Amino acid sequence: MAKVAFLGLGVMGYPMARHLKAAGHEVTVYNRTLAKAERWVGEHGGRFAATPREAALGQEIVFCCVGNDDDLRQVTIGPDGAFAGLAKGAVFVDHTTASADVARELHAAALAIGAGFVDAPVSGGQAGAENGALTVMCGGEAGYFAAVEPVIRSYARACSLLGPVGSGQLAKMMNQICIAGVVQGLAEALHFGKRAGLDVEAVVEVISKGAAQSWQMENRYKTMNAGKFDFGFAVDWMRKDLGICLDEARTNGAKLPMTALVDQFYADVQAMGGKRWDTSSLIARLEK
Repeated sequence: MAKVAFLGLGVMGYPMARHLKAAGHEVTVYNRTLAKAERWVGEHGGRFAATPREAALGQEIVFCCVGNDDDLRQVTIGPDGAFAGLAKGAVFVDHTTASADVARELHAAALAIGAGFVDAPVSGGQAGAENGALTVMCGGEAGYFAAVEPVIRSYARACSLLGPVGSGQLAKMMNQICIAGVVQGLAEALHFGKRAGLDVEAVVEVISKGAAQSWQMENRYKTMNAGKFDFGFAVDWMRKDLGICLDEARTNGAKLPMTALVDQFYADVQAMGGKRWDTSSLIARLEK
């Protein structure tokens, strides 16, 4: 069992920290809104800290899951940041979906104080976090990964080291690129089927047994068909992620025409008032 801290108790971090506590680890939590940290401790035990630095003091592993690059810098750098309390030999594990550049930046900062850094973005959404069934894509040094992987397994069904620091974030970008294309294809297919007068549910029952099958089809087609979009990852967050993908592509020379197009489709959904709808809401812009 390990002494750990968890920074960021959003829709992902709250249940991830719960799984750590349930696995028997000694858990300290930090959240920008202190009342949420107090509530977590009231429900699950452990303790809460007033600052990231306080949360990191004396911990073997510090986990983090916040919103973006700037949020990540806020909880790590500076006199109240986690790195100010991180002990030599401790490991900082970042589950934020962020840029590969900030992962490398924070790795250098951790290295300067004799600590480890693993970038470890996750896939599986809120349901995966709640059920302890996330997929975790990691970048970092093999020794540090080996130290944290058994603890990560508290809330993960798969956890792999994919290369040096930054590799986890690059893998998550690939993940989001794939999802964007699949959801747009599913949205168009359902829209087409309705316009053609088909029984969409009957058709999906058949085609989901063949090459068209996907996680999105299995888990989202019914709610998409019903025009309900409150079941997953929000459009605002997907646009943030696709922006990271497109920025990285401009750096490495990759061509992402489909990703850029779907990003603009999500901008249309935002303009329709769908900022907090889940990503399957791409169908809404086809049917408006």
